Amino acid sequence: MKSNVEKVTSLQRKLNVAVPVTDIQTSFDKVYRDIQSEVTIKGFRKGKAPMNTIKSLYSSRVKQDVIQDLIQKHYSMALSEHKLEPVSYPEFEFDDLAEDKEFNFTAIFDIRPDVNLKKYENLTVEKEKLEFSEEKIDEVIKNIQNSRATFETVTENRPAKLGDFSVIDFSGEVDGAPLENGSGTDQQLELGAKQFIEGFEDGVVGMKVGEEKTLNLKFPTPYHAKELEGKAVTFKVKLNALRTKVLPEINDEFIKSTGSGVASVEEFRKVVRNDLEGSEIKRIDDAFKNRLLKALVKENPVDVPASLLKDQKNMLVEDFKKRMGQQQMDEATLAEYIAKWDKDFEKTAGEMIQSSFLIDAIGKKYDLICKAEDLDRKFAEYAAQTGIEEARIREFYSKQDTLSRLTYQITEENVIKKLMETVKIKEVSAKDLKNEEN
Repeated sequence: MKSNVEKVTSLQRKLNVAVPVTDIQTSFDKVYRDIQSEVTIKGFRKGKAPMNTIKSLYSSRVKQDVIQDLIQKHYSMALSEHKLEPVSYPEFEFDDLAEDKEFNFTAIFDIRPDVNLKKYENLTVEKEKLEFSEEKIDEVIKNIQNSRATFETVTENRPAKLGDFSVIDFSGEVDGAPLENGSGTDQQLELGAKQFIEGFEDGVVGMKVGEEKTLNLKFPTPYHAKELEGKAVTFKVKLNALRTKVLPEINDEFIKSTGSGVASVEEFRKVVRNDLEGSEIKRIDDAFKNRLLKALVKENPVDVPASLLKDQKNMLVEDFKKRMGQQQMDEATLAEYIAKWDKDFEKTAGEMIQSSFLIDAIGKKYDLICKAEDLDRKFAEYAAQTGIEEARIREFYSKQDTLSRLTYQITEENVIKKLMETVKIKEVSAKDLKNEEN
């Protein structure tokens, strides 16, 4: 075998391989013999058909099998010979195959960049200061109180006012045609909650039960349905009933009824505080970790392979599409957002790839790459946290993709612990955190 390497870009290589005739003939012979031993041909016992017959029946199939065999074997040998470590799937090009002449093929792929660790100790990184307000506890309790509210029908003959819960029939028209999904019967609407377009709820305010009214409004700009932006719309509305919300009193009996396991308002506030502080600490720690990795990348820039950048960016975009789809964002608006934030997606993807190379380099330097004992500890930790049997957790992580993600996560955790030994943390309030765009 003869091979050489061409440098296409700083991180892209073209591997040229020439396979000698003797190797080609050996591969053909092997594939034909394998077929001969496996197939049954009429008139011959299994494995006893003449080779000439095998060749006449299976030549096209054999050619493809031989090409695959030759490329797979000699590509691996050439990588080893030139000490190349691809990070992308190769793009192959090859000649027509003949048994009596040399077979040439090329493979184009991206390689790992050289990682030069310049500065990873004594990094200065901002961290959000934990600032907890009792109002957050009040908000949680208020939400629980609202979830257990009851509604009473207003019997007084009075006009609707802000804060009332109106029960209405309505139907909308745009350009003289019924508005799609723009009608409802006995729909409960909190007046002042701004659930409908601007002007709708204000139009219901002042109506009395049994009254009908026509509202001439306009859809706002921008609007999630692009085809309705700025368009005039007419709603016919009938007020069927008015209701008021009745909130339960916040006392010890109410707390007991929530099933929280505590018996007093004071105890419940402590439980809520602990939960909220735990969530805030995790959020702050996660944000700090991201800032630490950004600082690491800034001090130790790494070339990013084009193929990895493209794949990582696509994954970020697909994740964004999924999240926005769950929020019912229409396709036109989604496409607009993706185009608007294209550079942000690319920048984030590049930082993620660079940080992964840096984590790997630091992990190797300090022997922090995930080991079997690290996995054992993590499985035991997950079992203790979830109550799931450790055997089931191990089974879940037996697949290569899930195991790879976990091993990288553990390596990243080990490296971050190492970085934390020297990092200089600058605590600041949330409003004073520096913008991370640059």
